[in-house]
Amino acid sequence: MNQNFMKEKPVMPLVISMALPMTFSMLVNALYNIIDSYFVARISEDAMTALSLVFPLQNLVNAVVIGFAIGINATIAYFLGAQKQNTADKAASLGTLFNMIHGLILAVVCIAITAPFLAMFTDKRSIIDMGAAYAQIVFLFAVPNAAGLCFEKIFQSVGRMKTSMLCMLIGCVTNIILDPFMIFGIGFFPEMGIRGAAIATGIGQMASLVSYLLFYFFKPIPVKIRWKDMKPEAELSRKMYSIGVPATLSIALPSVQVSALNAILAVYSASYVLGAYFKLQTFLYLTGNGVVQGMRPLIGYNYGAGESKRVREIFRSALVLIAGVMVIGTILCMAVPQTLIGLFTSNPETIQFGKEALRLISIGFIASSVSVTVSGALEGLGKGKESLVISVLRYIAVILPLAFILSKILGAAGVWHAFWITEVVVAGISYVICKKEIFQ
Repeated sequence: MNQNFMKEKPVMPLVISMALPMTFSMLVNALYNIIDSYFVARISEDAMTALSLVFPLQNLVNAVVIGFAIGINATIAYFLGAQKQNTADKAASLGTLFNMIHGLILAVVCIAITAPFLAMFTDKRSIIDMGAAYAQIVFLFAVPNAAGLCFEKIFQSVGRMKTSMLCMLIGCVTNIILDPFMIFGIGFFPEMGIRGAAIATGIGQMASLVSYLLFYFFKPIPVKIRWKDMKPEAELSRKMYSIGVPATLSIALPSVQVSALNAILAVYSASYVLGAYFKLQTFLYLTGNGVVQGMRPLIGYNYGAGESKRVREIFRSALVLIAGVMVIGTILCMAVPQTLIGLFTSNPETIQFGKEALRLISIGFIASSVSVTVSGALEGLGKGKESLVISVLRYIAVILPLAFILSKILGAAGVWHAFWITEVVVAGISYVICKKEIFQ
């Protein structure tokens, strides 16, 4: 129950020990998403299309509940570091209640709008029907999913990364195992098609939540969730939302970016290359995000404890680790781009086009380590607005105008150049913000 290890253990080993479980579980989660899509694709192309069209609504729900859970995480870590146990307990209790309410509201709204939302993108009745059937089931689990994500961030806030990893893996593995049984009717399961995929997803989320609850009751953590602490408090609520709302927007911004870039690239028939790139970079940036998840509670705890020097040491260690990941990604994209693109297509023309794109985009990988680390550190410090500024610049304000202008001059290559130029520009701005907010 003693959290002093967060301010006493040597910094680099501590950051690594916190980051590795998160990195592993996030990579497994990315693999699960691919496997899940594989099983749905075997139902029919319409089923896969329906799943893809519902995804933005799922992403909206996840952005809100994960973003707010990040606010809970940072708030708990800060108050534990400040030795304010009661306030940390209240943050965990009230935050969980709020996030479950978020899940309930979003579930009702998304179920109601799914059919008309899908009709905006297709007039094929089978796709709309399958998408609506999937959504009606999967959003019924939005409340337990929101609760499970709260527990994930609460466990991370007290340094229980291995437990968090295990509970996430239990949910993913449960889903992966159930998918073929419930979709295709193997054994005593009836064949349920896309509804089976939705039920398997919901059961996986429930399995993760139940795992957290078992650990919570049988291997206690330093914060408690109590009914009596769920009474709203204005200042505490403001602190959680001041981090959670910017974090939510930061999670949602990449989807806006992809849609806008696809619109620009559609003229050059290069959207497929962009899609392949984002599948590849998922593994790279998920690894970096795993380091951020390990760093965030450490920075919050030490900031609350008044350990400013240690906060800076944690930041530097995380930056070194993330930069190392980006160096590896740069080397791979420069050395074997055709092999990487070849994982998604056998078309020689597309491979050649993708080879050029990967090499240009990867120029900015190392620079991006600065903005990724600074943004995560700011969330840990409770500076959500400053973190959001970096995300808006990186995903929207710099890259989109730049991609549009350069595409008029250089064609599709202009979009690829916009990626690395944006990363360099935003890294410079992030450095300035870092000097003011972290190294002041």
